[in-house]
Amino acid sequence: MQYKAPIRDMKFVMHELLESTKHYQTIKDYTHIEADIVDSYLETAASFAENELSPLNMSGDAEGCHFEDGVVTTPKGFKEAYKQYCELGFTSLTAEEEFGGQNMPMSLNSAISEFMGTANWSFGMYPGLSEGCVSTLEHHGTDEQKNKYLPKLVEGTWTGVMCLTEPQCGSDLNLVRTKADPQEDGTYSIKGGKIWISAGEHDMSENIIHIVLARLPDAPAGTKGLSLFVVPKFMVNDDGSLGERNAVSCGSIEHKMGIKASATCVMNYDGATGFLIGEKNRGLNVMFTFMNVARIGTAIQGVTAAQFAFQGALEFAKERLAFRSLDGAKFPDKVADPIIVHPAVRDMLLTTKAFAEGGRALIGYMSQFADTVAKGEGDAQKYADQMLSLLTPIGKAFLTETGLEAAHHGVQAMGGSGFCTEYGLEQNVRDTTIACIYEGTTQIQALDLIGRKVLGSQGKLLANFTKVIQTFCEENQDNSEMGQFTRPLMRLIKEWGDLTSRIGMQATENPEAVGGAAVDYMYFSGYVTLAYLWARMALIAQTEIKNGNSEKEFYDAKMKTAQFYFAKILPRTSTHVQRIGTGVEPFMTMDIEQFAF
Repeated sequence: MQYKAPIRDMKFVMHELLESTKHYQTIKDYTHIEADIVDSYLETAASFAENELSPLNMSGDAEGCHFEDGVVTTPKGFKEAYKQYCELGFTSLTAEEEFGGQNMPMSLNSAISEFMGTANWSFGMYPGLSEGCVSTLEHHGTDEQKNKYLPKLVEGTWTGVMCLTEPQCGSDLNLVRTKADPQEDGTYSIKGGKIWISAGEHDMSENIIHIVLARLPDAPAGTKGLSLFVVPKFMVNDDGSLGERNAVSCGSIEHKMGIKASATCVMNYDGATGFLIGEKNRGLNVMFTFMNVARIGTAIQGVTAAQFAFQGALEFAKERLAFRSLDGAKFPDKVADPIIVHPAVRDMLLTTKAFAEGGRALIGYMSQFADTVAKGEGDAQKYADQMLSLLTPIGKAFLTETGLEAAHHGVQAMGGSGFCTEYGLEQNVRDTTIACIYEGTTQIQALDLIGRKVLGSQGKLLANFTKVIQTFCEENQDNSEMGQFTRPLMRLIKEWGDLTSRIGMQATENPEAVGGAAVDYMYFSGYVTLAYLWARMALIAQTEIKNGNSEKEFYDAKMKTAQFYFAKILPRTSTHVQRIGTGVEPFMTMDIEQFAF
């Protein structure tokens, strides 16, 4: 499938829904950013994604990465595309000007990342991981580390990765075994192995900077004893030139279900020289800078999956002829009607559209808070941090799960054609499945949401957000046409609070109640969050239609998609409420030995 960037809808989200120019005026570093600057970046990114990355998507999947004697080679065309990506300045977009960056906001970068990721998610992972590396060094590196590594990372000559997972240790970082032994010269000898390291080794950059989680010899047990280290593939001389190869090697690359053009590596550190970032035994705190960027990036993958599915299925549904409409032929001049006339097909198409456009709005909403966290000040920064803390697990878990659902709808809408490789829709399913797993599985994100963010804050983080929704509803209570959106929202935010209190009470008697309710609570939260954003989009559409905007079809479609979401998708919340109401006992009554076959 040839990808076409949804640039009109992205401009709607940035300029009309989120009023990005007004938002940038609240942050000192971004006051110079006007709408035409945003549009220029979006249009350049759209062109690159459509013309350079999209043609490499299916070929990259078919070829995959190659591994021989520790050397990883990316698929044909990837090196050339990455060089052009760097030349266009995308690697330097959000970095500090001091190190060659453009000091642009994350909200703009997120929009660009969606275009790149929908066109070719495997490609987008390489520079995407570097962004987290740059951010970690900017926030926590010493001046020496910043000057040594950031200029080359920012220009894209070098890339960066994060290295957490080990064979015995996935999300439970208490179990990390990689060791960091202090050396007389102030460096550390890193010994251990990491697995599932995306872009850990490849041929697109001259050097790869590994951000490695390891444990000092005298460190306390658990996550409180983890430290973070810079471990370059090639040592860097004082003048910035590359020195000898560090004791870092790739043992193999994984054979995967999807994202085959992204190298997922087993990395070995055999006494590699590392440099401490931040304080000893505080590595996980530092690492969250990297992980939070990565989690928003993964949430974007859910949106890309829905967008890709919608585009592919829509094109097919308009052309594929099968059966007649049940109330009479819609295209009597044809031998059969195109399948887009059938309600079942429209259900799948509208679901993918609602998740793609709603998810795009949520990513933009989250990313504006990320802008303020990064560059804001005072109470505004504190509030943005609280909002982002709540929304990140919702965005990561909910958008990837709904993105995967949308990817399946794309295949289903195309029938047997969707199952075949030449259309790219089955690749979309394979590529997207990982999004629900990495950067914390759906289940772990759900536990983080209810356990740490909501109950852990005594409901304060949730109250911040429900107050925003309540204010919106109250401001529009006299708008009769908006009642179809505001009335359900008011009921649901009350139910959200009641659910939270019920789970909290259950947890006082049985702590497992939190785990039993977590995933359903996450879905409930996600559906309500998207409903709020769809209501806001509906209000804009209503206003523009009344004002006689020449793009009536665009706004009318936006209104009808909002109505579909509230009528056909939002009622799913009832099921999750019922499941939470049954408690944790149905999960726990069976003895382990009874899990047999």
